[in-house]
Formats: sequence, structure tokens, C-alpha cells
Amino acid sequence: MRLSASPLPFETALSGSFLGASDARSAELDEDMDPMRVLLIDHQSTQCKTFNEGLERNGFTVDIVNGENAAANPVIAQDYALILLNSMRPGQDGFHAVRTIRRKTDAPLLVLTERDSVAARMAGLELGANDYLVKPFQFSELLARVKALARSTGVRPQPVLRLADLELDERRAKFSRDGTELALTRTEFTLLVVLLRNQRKVLSRSLLARRVWDTEFNARANSVDVAILRLRSKLDAPFESKLLHTVRGQGYVLEERPRPLSSKSE
Repeated sequence: MRLSASPLPFETALSGSFLGASDARSAELDEDMDPMRVLLIDHQSTQCKTFNEGLERNGFTVDIVNGENAAANPVIAQDYALILLNSMRPGQDGFHAVRTIRRKTDAPLLVLTERDSVAARMAGLELGANDYLVKPFQFSELLARVKALARSTGVRPQPVLRLADLELDERRAKFSRDGTELALTRTEFTLLVVLLRNQRKVLSRSLLARRVWDTEFNARANSVDVAILRLRSKLDAPFESKLLHTVRGQGYVLEERPRPLSSKSE
């Protein structure tokens, strides 16, 4: 199954460097590979957004944690192919973050830093970092290092993707909810794969049209809304807990919502 990533802007600078046209090309997910999960630990929202967009364009699934104590977040202990730590600025003790991460996981750790001294890099490597990339840099170099580290460990995502009681076994090409297999058409299956791989993210109708039908969204044809309606009848209608939600004026999101929905969503 082949999913094409949608175009995204790449104007944001990376500490004096920039993502040139050659780095902003559209990427497609490898037909024979599941997307690798990357955890991005970042204190800077602008750079965080840029890294996230770039990696997702190149077939990675990115989770993000930020804040002053981001390195202590329990999500770090989950199964990631790679951890990116955007830290180690002059005057900051990024070594503490490296130590904290290493106590929680053995996943490959790539540190993005402005500290370019040999002593600083040696200390970080001794504490458990696998590689360093000194700012400023081009996104193409970051991508190459991410791919190399992920390949070297042989870490691959689990063949089963889950959200609440929804489960996708990609090897068997079967969806189930609460143990009940869902009978989906080819289009519904592809649509649900896209939604599940981007769970908790609002996906626009235009993006879904490109990824599922490889075409531009046509409001008159209404094909996206019709497909969502049919998918929802199989995915949510028989179950008390609803997973597929409409976000008015924006698109659709697949997520578990234990609390009552806001007035903006259905």
C-alpha cells in the first residue's frame, strides 16, 4: 500500500541554516516499510514544528514532548526507533537530559546542539548519546543521520497499530474493534490506515483526498465526506465509544475522547 505525503511549508530557519529547495521535496512512504516512530524532545516550538514536518514528509511518525522537564516524560520509555534531543545550548546542562533519557530507554539518541567543543561531545557520548549534530545544519544532513541510526539498530515498529480498542494488523491487512473484525472496502481500509497512522491529528479533506485517492479535493464531488460517513458506520456506529470525529471547518481526527465533545466537534 502506498501513501503519498502532502506538501508542507519549509520556511523556518534552523539556527542560522535553512531548508533549501532540495530538502523540501515531497517524499513517499516506502511500500515495503512501516513508518518508524521517532520521539522529538524540544524546548523550541518553531524548530519543533519544522523537524516534525520534515520527518513526517519522509515517512516517519513523530511524537513530541516539550517543556523544561521534557526529558523526564514517561512517554520516553515507549518503543521508539530513535530519540531526537534538541538541546545542549551554551549555558545549559544538556548532559542531565541525556542521563535522564538513558535511564528510561536504550533507543538510539541523536543530540542537536550548539556546543561544538570536542570535550562536550565526548562527555555526551560517554553518557549514552549515539550521535551529535552541531547547529547550524541542513535538514538533509539531519535526515541522513536519523535514517542511519534507525537502520543500525534494526528497530522496527510493531506490525500492529492500536488506538483504544481499534487494532490494525498490517501483515494480515485486517482491522478489528474490541476483537470484532471490520469488513472494509479497499478505500475504507486505506482511509482508516491514514487516520490511524496520524491519530490525534486533524487531517483536512484536501490532505485525505491526496493520500487516499491521489487527487485534489473536489467539494462538489464530496467523495471524502461520503467515505468518512461509510467508514464511521462500520467503525463507530456499533460501539459506544466513538473514535472518528469531525472538526468543523478543519477536517477529521481519529482519537479516543473520554470526555463530552466540545461544541466545535461532532
